[in-house]
Amino acid sequence: MIDLARRLDQRVAVVMGGATGIGAASVARLRAEGAIVVAAGLQQDQLDQVALKTGAVARVCDVTQESQVQKLIQYVTEEHGRLDVLVNAVGIVFEDDVAVIDDVVWSKTMEVNLTGTMRACRAVIPSLLKAGKGAIVNIASVAAFNATAGMASYAASKAGIVALTRSLANRYGEYGVRANCICPGWVRTPMSEQEMTVIAASQGITVAQAFADRGARNALRRVAAPAEVAAVVAFLASDDASYVTGAALVVDGGSRTAAAARGI
Repeated sequence: MIDLARRLDQRVAVVMGGATGIGAASVARLRAEGAIVVAAGLQQDQLDQVALKTGAVARVCDVTQESQVQKLIQYVTEEHGRLDVLVNAVGIVFEDDVAVIDDVVWSKTMEVNLTGTMRACRAVIPSLLKAGKGAIVNIASVAAFNATAGMASYAASKAGIVALTRSLANRYGEYGVRANCICPGWVRTPMSEQEMTVIAASQGITVAQAFADRGARNALRRVAAPAEVAAVVAFLASDDASYVTGAALVVDGGSRTAAAARGI
């Protein structure tokens, strides 16, 4: 029997995007498993709420600013002497299409989702190499594989995260550093609430009905809770995943399975 309260005992973890959604749930799960966690994000008030609930440390950090990312990682390593786990859960989404895509939207999406993830990974590599071990868990999306209409920049950025993660895994695996990514389907987060609000308005239904409709399309017939994705984050961060690296783990309730069964 695995003692989850000790699986990540005294590991030092940074969760980028730790204020809301999957990031906040990951902070809570890593703390529950014994990790020392720094929750980083843009909104101090939201970070403070997460810190109050979980016992994490809240730090403001904008992943589009290289100096802030470097300062955060320097703070963590100086404060705790090391860094064991990085979770990248920062993300934004805009509805767009290649034929009419706006360069500003494309650039902003890439800057936050893909380049922001790269900056955090780049900043922690020296510490992980010095320790001779460590785990990076990047949050991508099932959209990296099933890019639906109107999701051009988002899907491209998430596919980039998959490729970035595999490159990291291949480059640094021999030094004990593991890099994996999670590709969630629909998850009940503030970001998906915004998406569902738009969908609901266009279809003349409620947000709850929009979520239910999306959930009905997968094998489990429901949308995920952030904690369910956070559980996978904790697994990949732990020694239980000691031989897992370069993986793009799909956590979508069987959406791709259900689509295949319908011949889509």
